[in-house]
Amino acid sequence: MNYEPSDRWGILYCPRNGIKSKRKRWARLQKELDQRGVKYDFVQSESMESVDRLVRMLIHNGYKTIVIVGGDSALNDAVNCLMQEERQVRDEVALGVIPNGAINDFARFWGFEANDDEQTVEWLAQRRIRKVDVGCLRYTNKKGEQCHRYFLNCVNIGLIADIMNLRRQTRHVLWSRTLSFVSSLLLMLFHRHDYKMRIRVNSDTIDRSVMNVCIGSALGYGQTPSAVPYNGMLDVSVIYSPKLIQLFAGLWLLLTGRILNHSSVHPYRTRELVVDEAHKAFVGVDGRLIDTPVGPYRIQIGQEELNFLIPA
Repeated sequence: MNYEPSDRWGILYCPRNGIKSKRKRWARLQKELDQRGVKYDFVQSESMESVDRLVRMLIHNGYKTIVIVGGDSALNDAVNCLMQEERQVRDEVALGVIPNGAINDFARFWGFEANDDEQTVEWLAQRRIRKVDVGCLRYTNKKGEQCHRYFLNCVNIGLIADIMNLRRQTRHVLWSRTLSFVSSLLLMLFHRHDYKMRIRVNSDTIDRSVMNVCIGSALGYGQTPSAVPYNGMLDVSVIYSPKLIQLFAGLWLLLTGRILNHSSVHPYRTRELVVDEAHKAFVGVDGRLIDTPVGPYRIQIGQEELNFLIPA
């Protein structure tokens, strides 16, 4: 029996480790897919740029189910590619994820676990679709160009993005995700922990030193635990610079999902946030660092923009 692309999954595999690990991971997934009779075609990315090209290829070749085997950053690349298509094209495509990244926060929101391929494939095979919101960061880059970047999970301004930058720099030297993450945290002890910001959210204007701002459509790495990606709203956690003992208390509340109880965290819910100033603060979108915006920038939410495969 012949299967058209519209009847098959287009699977984009975004590996994260060495060659041996790539083969083992794909072998496990292939076993689960074959056992459930899933018809699929498989492509593998080698870089961020190749994700965009390969997702576009799958769309234009008629695949209606596109599954990303990767983390938040790879999923973000796929979303940004899909959002460049006309609404009519997007409405015909369902995007799914099999968590395989350093950070899988959006997958975790839905209950997909990186170590449970059997359950994940079973859920995806049932093709239950939900429309999800897509956030958008609009900014001007250093060349004076008007840019935008879409996101499913969150935008971080300040400390979290700064850690991403340090982690990227240390990886060039250490070539290890774990070592680079630990060394980044150690370096942060000697790094600045606050940034002069001016932010407009709803009727409030925040004009003071801030440690981090998380704008989340989903979990936001624990900083926006009440956010859901289908209500057309963004949850915002503005974290002022706490004292050292408060910082450790905040880390504990973050790990236990109660960060909003911390006295230094000020929550908001909005459809739009404007950053008039964020002096020398890095910006991260779904775990990926972007070029630092020049001048004011705006973060908005679009309701029910994409089809996403969720658990049955």
